[in-house]
Amino acid sequence: MNFLAAAIAILAVIPSAIGEAWLISRAIDGIARNPEAYSKLRSSMILGAALVETTAIYALLVSILCIFMGM
Repeated sequence: MNFLAAAIAILAVIPSAIGEAWLISRAIDGIARNPEAYSKLRSSMILGAALVETTAIYALLVSILCIFMGM
């Protein structure tokens, strides 16, 4: 049962990866359309990617806790 809980917890990585890819794709599109806004878009993209990536890290942490701590 612990492994099932871990598998369900790690499913949160899928939307996180999709969101991060979409974020970076949109930032690249914005930079291609307006090269002068490169620094502003880059800093916003890095901040957004960091926030999206924390979801995947939390899901991994919950998954590891489910396996080793036993719910």
